[in-house]
Amino acid sequence: MTTAGSATGGCQCGAVRYEVGAFGRASICHCRMCQKAFGNAFAPLVTAKSITFTRGTPKHFQSSSKARRGFCGSCGTPLTYEFEGFGTEIAICTLDDPSIAAPVLQVGLESRIPWCEGLDALPTRAPEEAAKAETLFKELVSNQHPDHDTENWPVQENDHGN
Repeated sequence: MTTAGSATGGCQCGAVRYEVGAFGRASICHCRMCQKAFGNAFAPLVTAKSITFTRGTPKHFQSSSKARRGFCGSCGTPLTYEFEGFGTEIAICTLDDPSIAAPVLQVGLESRIPWCEGLDALPTRAPEEAAKAETLFKELVSNQHPDHDTENWPVQENDHGN
């Protein structure tokens, strides 16, 4: 499955930004290397048919004899999975709009953590807990780069949220 059109994305701090011209298949990988690289139970990735880095470039870790992983050298955000002979995949949630790359396949099931099955059935916060959390989040001041390109990096005060 290929998704047409371009999209932008980048790391959490904004030091690395990119544009993707077209996408291939989106998947969730449960392999142990992806778990370690993402610090998570799985890695949502989408094939980038063409990618241009528009600000900064990722640093790389050679995670195996065939693959390397790109990440932001400033904030550590996992950005790419590059497999020799197969091209580049990007971390879906680094896209400014991650909803455009819905996974269609799961891979690396030999390492899937058993509690991953049924995650969508877990309860959410009770209403009173949700209200407390919302109050805390209203006081939070984010240093995260906004989900769009900015002229400046680091982001200037007037660029946040625009």
